[in-house]
Amino acid sequence: MSHPRLSTPEETLADAKKRLNLPRIVVICGSTRFMTEMTEADVRETEAGRIVVKPGCDVKSPHELWSGPLEAEALKARLDELHRAKIRLADEVLVVGDYIGDSTRAEIAYARSLDKPVRFTHPEVDPAT
Repeated sequence: MSHPRLSTPEETLADAKKRLNLPRIVVICGSTRFMTEMTEADVRETEAGRIVVKPGCDVKSPHELWSGPLEAEALKARLDELHRAKIRLADEVLVVGDYIGDSTRAEIAYARSLDKPVRFTHPEVDPAT
C-alpha cells in the first residue's frame, strides 16, 4: 500500500497562493544605496500586476531606531533574516542596481538554492555569468 507523499512547506505555500489566485510576488534585492531605484522598480513591477516586497529599512541612513552601533548591528541581523523570509515567500527575485555586495550576493545564492528565478536590472552584474 503506497502512502501519499506529504507536501513540503514550500509546496503547501505555492498551492495556497495558487488557490488564492494571487498575482506573482516579486522580492526586490540589492544594496540599500539603490533605495531610489528600488522604489522605481516597485512602481514598474506593481504596474505590471505583481505584488512587490522590498527592503523597508536602510540602516545606512540615520534613524532613531538604530542610532547606536549595537542597535544597528542587532537590527541588521534581524533584517537579514526577514529578507530571507521575503525571498521564501516570493515567486521571483529582482536584483536592482549595477553593484552587488556580499549581502546581495548571499541573497542571490539563497534564492537560487530555492530554485527561485532571479532577474537583474543590470544583468552584467549577475555573479553566475
